[in-house]
Amino acid sequence: MPLQLHDLQDLLGAPLGGPTPVDQGGAPVGLCTDSRRLQPGEVFIPLVGESFDGHSFVSSAIAAGARAVVLQRERLDHGDPGALNAVLQLAEQRQCLLWSVADTLEAYQLLARRAREQLAVPVVAVTGSAGKTTTRELIRAALAPLGPIWASSGNENNDIGVPLTLLGAAPEHRAVVVEMGMRGLGEIDRLSRTARPDVAVITNIGTAHIGRLGSREAIATAKCEITTALRPDGLVVIPAGDPLLDAALARVWDGRVLRVALKGDTLATGTAPADLSAALDDNGTAELTLPCGTRLPLPLSGRHNARNLLLAVAVAQELGVATETLAALTVDVPGGRNRRLQLGGLTLLDETYNASPEAVLAALDLLAAQPGRRFAVLGTMLELGDQSLELHQRVAARAAALGLDGLVIVDAGAEGAAMAEAAAAVPRLVVVSTPEQAAEPLLHWLVPGDVLLLKASRGVALERLIPLLPQSLG
Repeated sequence: MPLQLHDLQDLLGAPLGGPTPVDQGGAPVGLCTDSRRLQPGEVFIPLVGESFDGHSFVSSAIAAGARAVVLQRERLDHGDPGALNAVLQLAEQRQCLLWSVADTLEAYQLLARRAREQLAVPVVAVTGSAGKTTTRELIRAALAPLGPIWASSGNENNDIGVPLTLLGAAPEHRAVVVEMGMRGLGEIDRLSRTARPDVAVITNIGTAHIGRLGSREAIATAKCEITTALRPDGLVVIPAGDPLLDAALARVWDGRVLRVALKGDTLATGTAPADLSAALDDNGTAELTLPCGTRLPLPLSGRHNARNLLLAVAVAQELGVATETLAALTVDVPGGRNRRLQLGGLTLLDETYNASPEAVLAALDLLAAQPGRRFAVLGTMLELGDQSLELHQRVAARAAALGLDGLVIVDAGAEGAAMAEAAAAVPRLVVVSTPEQAAEPLLHWLVPGDVLLLKASRGVALERLIPLLPQSLG
């Protein structure tokens, strides 16, 4: 159910300016953190970040018709003793309620938690080092037979985005799927306490953000924080065969766990077997056969996406979706992820959105499975810390081992040099500084029937290369 003003009074105390009554059972109110999108009657919550402070727009939000504002008093007092008085006067004129809190982000999350408590449908939380967004969208699609499904969109996977997703759920939705990202310890813990999931999915434990956390063990610990507020009778769905993930999960969760695997996956010695396994056809791009005999066409290419689909199937089965209804599953993923384009005679595998070592290796394996000559443009992977050179060498060595016909490396620094050394066996190898510079060698190399992979971290902005590629070859 939507929040009401009495929810703010219950959670945040009495508003400023005297004993203004807040009636029970009043009209629902929406929460807004962006004054530019504020609708009359909504509650404005100005958030504070490294490079922004929403308190600069409190007066404009009140003037635009905010029903209430939740603010940090010291943010208005600082440097301008009269600022708070001016806001109080304007709020009184406009009959806008004001609440003062220690931290507006914490208040926002607290209110989102109240909204989650009022949801009568299951919440599924998804995290992992790679494939979070793709798996989120696969789960959304797999749950569609239940009715309308509400899910995170874009990058709504952090301290602001997860509350935004929860607050957007409406009574007609039959389930909510939230994505949870992190850059350090404690972040997913907070998100779990806000979302209180019924089902938690961990896609994998890789090396993304290892520069911040220091080890895969620490990354596994951080990802397993998703269980902090998981219902005691809830379910954790993970890939089978990773001892780090198994050990980290066992330290914090003693409830139900369902492990999935594709036939042919290598499971580490001593790890628990898969509870749900499926066979993937030889070329890795067509169908997944479940133990019950149901055959699912893969909506996304690659063995890694087949495994992500299996995670989604496990969630759907847990929430009562009939397996046979999944045969018609279709999924849309945001741009720069698993996007296949045809540019004249060129097949372009657009993976420009982001990159971790595991995601690059999976994308290279997908490229290697394609017919025709195969080329790649690889940029740097960020936040890898002391292991950065080693991990860049590893992905470049895989590119060489797979027998690529050409490779452009977009980085003129130490990582680019390390990649070039490891990929020396690639017959066509060029190192450039910018995405735009990668176009020149490609224009000389590519012919009809070729396949080109683009993959790099978000900061590289490798998508800038796409408009420079030929629209036809020949």
